[in-house]
Amino acid sequence: MKSIYTFYLLCAGAILFSAASCTKLNEEFRGELEEGTSNVSADGLLITAYSSLLVPYQQDQRWVLQEISTDAAIAPTRGGDWDDNGIYRAIHQHRWNADNGFMNSTFVSLGTTVYNATNVLRFNPSKQQEAEARFLRALAMFDMIDLYGVVTIREGEALDDFRIAPKVLQAGEGLDYIIKELNEILPALPNGQLTAAYVASKDAARALLMKVYLNKGAFLNRQSPSFDAADMNQVITLAKAITNTGTYKVSEAGKYFDNFAPDNDVKSTENIFTLYNQNGKRGGSVDRTWNTIAHYNMTPGGWNGWCTLSDYYDKFAASDERRGIYYKYPADTMSNPGKRQNVGFYIGQMYNLTTDKPLMARNPANTPLVFTRAVTIRTSGATLETAGIRPMKYAYDYSSSGQKNNDWVVFRYSDVLLMQAEAVLRGGTGSTAGEVLALINKIRGNRGIGALGSLTLDNVLDERARELYWEGWRRQDLIRFGKFLQPFQEKPGTSDPKYLVFAIPSQQIAVNPNLKQNPGY
Repeated sequence: MKSIYTFYLLCAGAILFSAASCTKLNEEFRGELEEGTSNVSADGLLITAYSSLLVPYQQDQRWVLQEISTDAAIAPTRGGDWDDNGIYRAIHQHRWNADNGFMNSTFVSLGTTVYNATNVLRFNPSKQQEAEARFLRALAMFDMIDLYGVVTIREGEALDDFRIAPKVLQAGEGLDYIIKELNEILPALPNGQLTAAYVASKDAARALLMKVYLNKGAFLNRQSPSFDAADMNQVITLAKAITNTGTYKVSEAGKYFDNFAPDNDVKSTENIFTLYNQNGKRGGSVDRTWNTIAHYNMTPGGWNGWCTLSDYYDKFAASDERRGIYYKYPADTMSNPGKRQNVGFYIGQMYNLTTDKPLMARNPANTPLVFTRAVTIRTSGATLETAGIRPMKYAYDYSSSGQKNNDWVVFRYSDVLLMQAEAVLRGGTGSTAGEVLALINKIRGNRGIGALGSLTLDNVLDERARELYWEGWRRQDLIRFGKFLQPFQEKPGTSDPKYLVFAIPSQQIAVNPNLKQNPGY
C-alpha cells in the first residue's frame, strides 16, 4: 500500500497544483483508507515534519531570501556560472517580482511544513508529539509571515478535500495564532536540559515567542515599526526564563565554532533548537554551506559561488574569533601542517590543507587562488574565480563521505541575549541597561574583542551582524532597525518600500483564490 504521507505531500500546504489536479489522487487515497492505515504513525509523520524544514533552512530557499537580499551575502554571476536568469541578482538588488523562483520554492516548502505538522495531529499523537508538531507549524508560519506578510493553513475539511483552498491569515491574525499556540503547548514540551537541541523544547518555544514579540511591530508596519513596551517586556521575561534554566552559556573563547561543528549536538553550550543531520539516518544537504562558497580546487571542491561583501567583513576586528581561526575538531581529518584557517571568512591566498602548498585557480591555472575583497554582482576577467570573501561557518565534516553531521542552528543562546538587550533599549523593563551591557560584553569578550562602554541600538545591530552572520536573520534584523531599504554594496540605490515584503508567488495566487498580491507587485 502506498504511504498516505506520499499523497499528502503531493497536495500539501501551499498548493503546487490546481485543486482539480488532486481529485483522482483523492479518490485513490480514500480507497486505500478503507484498506486500513496501520503503517501510518504520529511518530513517523512527526519526523517528516521536522525533516521538511531542512530544505528552506540549510543555506537554501529561506536562507537565500533572508541573507542574499542584504549586505551580508551576494551570489555574483561569474561569467556563465551562477546566472540562473538573474534570479540571485534580482534578490540582492531588490528587483524581484512575483515570478522569482525562490519566492515560490520557499513558499511551497514552508507551507508544506505547516501542512506536515498539522497532519501529525490527525494520528493520535502523544501530548509531547502534538506539542512538537504545533511548535514546528508555528515556526513555519512565523517564517511565512516574515517573508510574505501572510500565511496559508489547511484546517477542517480542507485537510481532506484539496478542492478547498487553504485559508489565508494576515500578519496580525497569524501572529495572534502563533502566540496562542506556543503558550498552549509550553507545558507539554520537554525541558531543554533533558533533550537534544534537535527536539522542540520549552526553550525553543520561548525563543520563538521572543522573535514574535520583538518583530510584531515591524511585521504589522514595516515602513514605520513600533515597539510596544508590553511586547518588549515579554521578550525580557522569556529571555530570563531561558537563562534561569541554567542549561546554556555563551561559548568560551576558542569555542564559538563548537556551535556549528559536526558534533555540535554534544559540544555546543548555546544551541537551543537545531535541525537534525546524521549520516545513515536522516538529514539534508548541510554541505551546501561548503559547496556554495568553496573553489573547485579546494578540498573538497565546491561550486565557487557565494561570498560576503567587504563592508560587512570590515565589521569584524582582526582579533575577533568569529572572523576566522584554525579550529581543531575531531571530524577534521586534514593534517593541516600550517594550522591554516579552516572556519570563518576565507580571504587571501588559499592552501592545500594536507601539503600546505598554495592553491592555484582553475582558469588560468597559473593564477594563485587568492580570494579578494572586491566583488561585483557580474564578475568577469582575471578575478572571475577569485572575487569575494567566502564565509564558512559550519566546520566541514571530512570524516563522513555521505551526509554531513552538523546540525543546522535555528535558535542560539547568544541570540536570546542580544534580543533581550534590544528589548531593553526599546523600552522594556525587568532588566537594566547595565545588566544587558554586561551580557553583550560577555559575548564580545569570549569572541576576543573589547568591551563596550555603553549600549545603543546601532551597537546591538552590529553585534547581531557579527554574532549571527549567515544564520538567516540579517534581513529580518535590517527591517526591524529600519535599514533594509538603504543602499549597500552592489545595491546602489534606496529600494522601493514594497520590497519590505516579498511578492506572493504568482503560481500560488493562480491556484488559491484566497491569496491577494502584496501592494506594489
